[in-house]
Amino acid sequence: MHEILKRINELAVKRKTEGLTKVENAEIVNLRSQYIKEFRGSMVELLLNTTIVDPKGDDVTPEKLKRAQARQKVKSIW
Repeated sequence: MHEILKRINELAVKRKTEGLTKVENAEIVNLRSQYIKEFRGSMVELLLNTTIVDPKGDDVTPEKLKRAQARQKVKSIW
């Protein structure tokens, strides 16, 4: 993901200084959609591994999140 962001930034700088070709415009659109897809995927993973606890120490994770977490439980391959 770091390489994608680096290339997006390179193309953004080039767009501001000298402009982009049609191929580079298509590349930056593709890279941005790929970056957003990966970012959203990592956010989903983060949320699926989150438990919300109130100040008293009670689990107050929303039921919708608990159901999603239960669906995502990884089955053992053994």
